[in-house]
Amino acid sequence: MLQFRGVSKHFGGLQAVADLTLAVPAGRITGLIGPNGAGKTTVFNLVTGVFPPTTGSITFEREELVGRRPHQVVRLGISRTFQTPRLFRGMTVWEHVLVAQNHRPGWGGGLVLRGARGRALLEEAREALDLVGLWDARERPAAALTYGDQRRLEIARALGAAPRLMLLDEPAAGMNPAESEALLRTLEKVRAAGVTLLLIEHDMSVVMNLCDRVAVLNFGQKIAEGAPAEVQVDPAVLEAYLGTD
Repeated sequence: MLQFRGVSKHFGGLQAVADLTLAVPAGRITGLIGPNGAGKTTVFNLVTGVFPPTTGSITFEREELVGRRPHQVVRLGISRTFQTPRLFRGMTVWEHVLVAQNHRPGWGGGLVLRGARGRALLEEAREALDLVGLWDARERPAAALTYGDQRRLEIARALGAAPRLMLLDEPAAGMNPAESEALLRTLEKVRAAGVTLLLIEHDMSVVMNLCDRVAVLNFGQKIAEGAPAEVQVDPAVLEAYLGTD
């Protein structure tokens, strides 16, 4: 579904990503792990059009992403969340999903919630909030939510754009064990709904229990790729990231 071919990104003399080749298969959950500063979020920013790559090609379902702006990438069917929730704090939970629906693939803007199409959009918004467990909080402003609920709202908003691929940047960051367990169940539901997931995560229990495949970055270079159990015992990964103890 998503393909990186020889992708590099330089910021002046800093090489954030180095000759990355990676395939993200449809219908799977792929993890992207590595130490802080390894280039993981830069990879997401390259996919979503925040930065252009210095070299290389990124394709989504055979469509070239290089040169597209963020709103164009969303309308191709890719949405994302962020390391720190970026919400409209004065808007309600419900309104967040409605805003995202205005940027779904094939939609020209000007969301109208009337008639049969409007009723269908409202029902889809309800389903997204129900999936992440926020339907009962739909009228609450984002600023009034707990941190864990704000993370879930970002997922619901990303779902509102009707993505085929969702990029999740440290979705379990700051969560306690119970919240992380609930997140696992939520992301499994998202995948079951037909959304392919690529996630950055430092919580190894989330990665190992959720991901079908894992790629590891270190200083911008891919040093390993494989099933979670394989990556977990890879000597290069142990030395660079997981630790040898």
